[in-house]
Amino acid sequence: MVGASLAQNARRFPAPRDVVVLLKPVTWFPPMWAFMCGVVSSGVPLGERIGFLVAGMILAGPLVCGTSQAVNDWYDRHVDAINEPDRPIPSGRIPGRWGLWIACIGTVISLIVGWAINPWVGAATVLGLILAWIYSAPPVRAKANGWWGPGVCAAAYEGLTWFTGAAVMIGDLPAWQILLVLGLYAAGADGIMVLNDFKAVEGDRLSGLRSRPVIMGERGAALLACATMAVPQAVVAALLYSWGAIWPAALVAVSLVAQLALMPRLLSDPAKQAPFYNATGTSLYVLGMLAAAFGLRTIA
Repeated sequence: MVGASLAQNARRFPAPRDVVVLLKPVTWFPPMWAFMCGVVSSGVPLGERIGFLVAGMILAGPLVCGTSQAVNDWYDRHVDAINEPDRPIPSGRIPGRWGLWIACIGTVISLIVGWAINPWVGAATVLGLILAWIYSAPPVRAKANGWWGPGVCAAAYEGLTWFTGAAVMIGDLPAWQILLVLGLYAAGADGIMVLNDFKAVEGDRLSGLRSRPVIMGERGAALLACATMAVPQAVVAALLYSWGAIWPAALVAVSLVAQLALMPRLLSDPAKQAPFYNATGTSLYVLGMLAAAFGLRTIA
């Protein structure tokens, strides 16, 4: 009887390792990379605000991104029970409503940390968390809409985290040049988010989730994703050149040309080639972001 009671209590609370799995550390890298691009673009020496830098990285990765993963898994738990039953929530390793409580706790802690850094970071944190919740949670559930769902995710993962990195270091609103470039890269990241939809086209179609590949067909969605990624980068390269950041502009342009050379392979079979392009073209995209950030530190 005592053993059964202990087992029941053990199932009542999630193990720390299962909480970590729920927060998906592997997904923290993209927003933390964008955050570091913001840090670099600020032009502020790292040693001057090292404490704020560390707090900002924790905010961008484990807190806001981790919270968004918990929100997503909680509201996808019924679908995951069919498609990925080994995930922490459908498997029962995160029992009861703990998935929701973890998302709520992460939201509160993120808000506290964001506002403690400075008001601009606090405001960005509020917006990022709003996007995280409306992306997954009903009644909005933006992820079910292939037209604006990827843009919501891109704005949170790329634009707001870049803004946060710059605002953490500057301690104020970043320069308009930084805002313009981060906005362009966030717009381009919409295409990157669409690439992630190709791995589940058939499942999305059967479940009624209207991702862009489902709406447009795989080739049409891939063509639009390629254009969405390419055009903002071309504009960034032109802007950097016009601002006198010649070498960063050249690096962004070279990165874009290399991506264009890889796109025909993606278009030949989007569902099959999306992982290849994510490993190559998307990597070039984010390296171009860093090059642009170095260019901005000399002009913004």
